[in-house]
Amino acid sequence: MTRDLVAAYASCEQTARAHYENFPVASMLLPARMRRHVAAVYAFARAADDFADEGDGPAEPRIELLDRWRERLRRALNGDAQHAVEPGEPGNTHEIFAALANTVRQCDLPPQLFEDLLSAFRQDVTVHRYPDWEALFDYARRSANPVGRLVLRIGGYRAHDLDSWSDSVCTALQFTNFWQDFAVDRARGRVYLPQSELGSTDVDLSAEDASAATVRALQQAVGRTRQLFAAGRPLCDAVTGRLRYELRATWLGGSRILDRVEEQLGAIGVSRPALHVRDAPWFAWRMITWAPR
Repeated sequence: MTRDLVAAYASCEQTARAHYENFPVASMLLPARMRRHVAAVYAFARAADDFADEGDGPAEPRIELLDRWRERLRRALNGDAQHAVEPGEPGNTHEIFAALANTVRQCDLPPQLFEDLLSAFRQDVTVHRYPDWEALFDYARRSANPVGRLVLRIGGYRAHDLDSWSDSVCTALQFTNFWQDFAVDRARGRVYLPQSELGSTDVDLSAEDASAATVRALQQAVGRTRQLFAAGRPLCDAVTGRLRYELRATWLGGSRILDRVEEQLGAIGVSRPALHVRDAPWFAWRMITWAPR
């Protein structure tokens, strides 16, 4: 690789390390040959997600940012990644697209998966309620599932069963994040819990707790999310090498957060469920005692 490309990947890896997620991103669990490529994908998606969630301003400027990001993607994949950084874009925009274009070429990644991600982020700007589970699953199909499929392809895996298991895990991770951020999202006018679960329930949260009806709806949602984690668990044993351990850590992280959400359902408006240092022994034990199912 050229010196500029090495620097571009290093910038993407720094972005991955700088953001908190419920699961490892381009961590040392991954083989080095995959790490830089996963970091490039993450940096691209992280920036786009930030555009969609940028403050409480009007939708139009955020949509313009996302549309410009899509145009940058298309140009980069056609060999033209050098453009002036526009207002609102991250300072390492050049590095993101230089690294991503190289990753797409080296790993033969489908451009449509990146387009799907951007369509979901764009939807986040304008859609704040979901009528039913079908609509929410469609959102997750574009907002989360492409990431899992990209990681598999970076690892050299292309198989229908693996994609299906990955989709289950990624959708479960996305839903877990929704329930984890339920109060935060609600304060910003977003409710991802389908209206079909809520019925006529008022989902406003008090400073102390959520209504009993809202808690029951969230309990149902947590149960559905657990089923998705269970459906996708075979993925963690179907790959080989260090990727297997990255995926196990990802699965365990999401499952542990879901446990925290369930424990705090009655006070979901008081604090955001999160992982802590005290969870480390649990993780270590579960990684050591992991048994295929």
